[in-house]
Amino acid sequence: MNDAVSAAEILRTALGELLDGLPPRQAGQAVERLIANYRGATPTDAPILRDRADVAAYAAYRMPATFEAVRSALEAFADAVPRWSPDSHVDVGGGTGAATWAVTSTWGGTRPVTVLDWAEPALALGREVAAANPALRDARWQRARIGTALALDPTDLVTVSYVLNELAASDRAALVDTAAAAAQAVVIVEPGTPDGYARVIEARDRLIAAGFGIAAPCPHSAACPIVPGTDWCHFSARVSRSSLHRQVKGGSLPYEDEKFSYVAAARFPVSPAASRVVRRPQIRKGQVLLDLCEAEERLSRTTVTKKHGDLYKAARDADWGDGWPPAP
Repeated sequence: MNDAVSAAEILRTALGELLDGLPPRQAGQAVERLIANYRGATPTDAPILRDRADVAAYAAYRMPATFEAVRSALEAFADAVPRWSPDSHVDVGGGTGAATWAVTSTWGGTRPVTVLDWAEPALALGREVAAANPALRDARWQRARIGTALALDPTDLVTVSYVLNELAASDRAALVDTAAAAAQAVVIVEPGTPDGYARVIEARDRLIAAGFGIAAPCPHSAACPIVPGTDWCHFSARVSRSSLHRQVKGGSLPYEDEKFSYVAAARFPVSPAASRVVRRPQIRKGQVLLDLCEAEERLSRTTVTKKHGDLYKAARDADWGDGWPPAP
């Protein structure tokens, strides 16, 4: 299965079935409590997800957003390594396995997959949901302490999504170093907040020090050109809102936008985009304004007008997070 839309639809259906029999009010209360923990600091010895009710509610609420964010990061990574696909995948701190679904929607075929997490209820439910995805039916769901004690066998790809925010600084550093030692490629995704960006930059620096090249989102492996404290690099993925989303957050829109920061890096040669659109494009009469991070290690704004012909058409179709200029 390599169609992201199909994967998202199958995942939503499987998650909807989880909530059968769970009172809506109980599900909403569980999500509200868990969101408070998700946004805060959680000790590594205190799993956020305690039982099946917690996991079912939180998975139905968060898995689609995590899937879309990780899928967006993987898509940018895949563009930078068009002749590569992972032969094995380890999802560290993967919980119910949203990142594994994103990998199967990015690269077709099957591969050995291992999901590591400290919360047994999350692993059990992830295994249950994965039965709907043929590429994940043989995945291993293994309990592990995520931090300084973590050991990983060699693998092609390690994903770490929405995990660093739950760890102390020493555990974050150890996790990134362990992933770098084990993997040929590492993709890390965090919430698209200033703190999430700071954790991604910290991880990015450690990956570069370990000999990795940055494939995305950055068009280079030099220092980030954003002046610390003035801004942060983040992107947005659109997520279809379920009835549980509407119950917890209110509102009538059929979607919401998940903001995320990420880094994708590899030990093998990569071909990053010449530049990356780092803000939502501003479409005006006869012109499009694009804010770019460039290979020359700088931020810039470029104006594309009708006189640029096909490039103008491409600019009108460009999205936040896209590489620029578009591939021929």
